[in-house]
Amino acid sequence: MPSPADHSNRRNFLNTMAATSAAVAFPTIIPARALGKEANVAAASERITLGVIGIGPRCTYDLKGILPLTDVQCVAVSDVQKSRRDAGKAIVDKHYGNSDTKLYSDFQDLLARSDIDTVIIATGDRWHTEASVLAAQAGKDVYSEKPCGITIHDCHRLAETIKQTGRVFQAGTQRRNVANFEQAVNLAQSGKLGKIHTMFASVYIPEIKTDWLAGEQTPAKEIVDWNLWLGPAAWRPYNSKYVSGGWRGYWDFDSGARLLDWGAHTVDICQWANKSDDTMPLTYTPNPTNVTAMYANGVKLIIDFLKTPFGKRDGWITELGTCPVRFVGDEGWVETGDNGGIEIKPDAVKAEFLKNPGKTANGLDVGTHARDFFDCVKSRKLPRANAEVMRHSHIACHAAALAWVLQRPLTIDPKTTMFVNDDEANSLRQRPQRAYRTK
Repeated sequence: MPSPADHSNRRNFLNTMAATSAAVAFPTIIPARALGKEANVAAASERITLGVIGIGPRCTYDLKGILPLTDVQCVAVSDVQKSRRDAGKAIVDKHYGNSDTKLYSDFQDLLARSDIDTVIIATGDRWHTEASVLAAQAGKDVYSEKPCGITIHDCHRLAETIKQTGRVFQAGTQRRNVANFEQAVNLAQSGKLGKIHTMFASVYIPEIKTDWLAGEQTPAKEIVDWNLWLGPAAWRPYNSKYVSGGWRGYWDFDSGARLLDWGAHTVDICQWANKSDDTMPLTYTPNPTNVTAMYANGVKLIIDFLKTPFGKRDGWITELGTCPVRFVGDEGWVETGDNGGIEIKPDAVKAEFLKNPGKTANGLDVGTHARDFFDCVKSRKLPRANAEVMRHSHIACHAAALAWVLQRPLTIDPKTTMFVNDDEANSLRQRPQRAYRTK
């Protein structure tokens, strides 16, 4: 298995070979870009190579923030759908002005390449843990879209694999690196709002679909590899709606009754604000419009179901954008969302904040989160949304989702993540995995 030093060794090898070739061979003309002589472009031997696993709308969005990074070069794209592979290649080739991007239908062929340092995993939820584990075991550093695990067991399995392999891992919960969310967290922790007693995290209304769509003719494997699309999820007949994004909400494919769609972001920010990255709430009580969770320090977390998450939202400041969070203290509160703005009460605290707001808050910026990941690939330090941060915030979301599914209060041991005196809840901590490999 490649070690964390392999990337540096590969660079040294390339530099040595280049020097040797220059000494014994006829002079060659090397493009300036390969030598890093274009403005702000790192030499090829100093670039981090990237492979893409799963390229749909989400990964296309991520690449907008990654491709401009001059010390990163995307060299390969993998997807089980030919149309998406081809679209991904077109995006990457256009950016670099060449046709060099290699395509793979099976991502394990991509992982077999020793010249790829990192991967971004942006498949459907059912694949995030399995692909991340296989990538880490293949010696790759991993940026995985959220939810990173569709069960409590998967979150543990992924975090333990990252620990054992020593790889760098970043969960795609990019609000950890977005200025206005960081500012709201800092304000909550500053004491200027008094003692924080209640936090609000917005989520979609949970849902579970257990039916099957009608079976259709399965396409040729090179068009859609249906077996690999399903991956570790339970088998069911092919339907084109699944592969075009209609898998969301189905129990076999989705995470935590869809509660993690936003909860992986918003609950995560609340965890950060409460300085609870190494723990989680102890109790989870389902209500008609929320799940109320309680931390050991007495702070209440209200996971609020939004009836219209992209429109007007009861109890929230709609103008602040999607994925809002609010922290309420004895002497005031702060709320922020994806549009980049911050609302603060009392006015005196807001006025003080506006005098020196710190970083400019312009809303979402996936490039900043990706920059954190690639910087840590170089330094071998922990990114902000590392595997342990992911483990605890994701499991808190899963516990809330299971309380909603079972429609009863649950108590969890934050060290073992076992539910107290509830065998049925514990049986839902993991799901059977299908044997999907054919070679």
